[in-house]
Amino acid sequence: MDINQTSIDNVPIVSVSGRIDGTTSKDLETILNELIDQNKSDIVLDLEGVVYISSVGLRVLLATQKKVRPKKGEVKLVSLQPFVREVFEMTGFTRLFSIYPNQGEALRGTKL
Repeated sequence: MDINQTSIDNVPIVSVSGRIDGTTSKDLETILNELIDQNKSDIVLDLEGVVYISSVGLRVLLATQKKVRPKKGEVKLVSLQPFVREVFEMTGFTRLFSIYPNQGEALRGTKL
């Protein structure tokens, strides 16, 4: 798994590629927790390059969402590949997260 961080208008954008599974999810969790510790409550998570997400990866995303909600923040997911989107739909996570077609739409707040 590769993780890249950028920022647009002070909103962190975390781009992930590869597999988010039991082995790699800890790295993602560490980065997301660091952003929350820096008082970043809105986070755009670009999953365009993600080919697989396990239940452990879903748990990391859910835990992050739970941490930013009290701060009036949100984890915005963008560019989900069909397999990853299917996992979100099957688990009901599409009701828990805002999902956007791309980073620009997420920054503007236009949902799918």
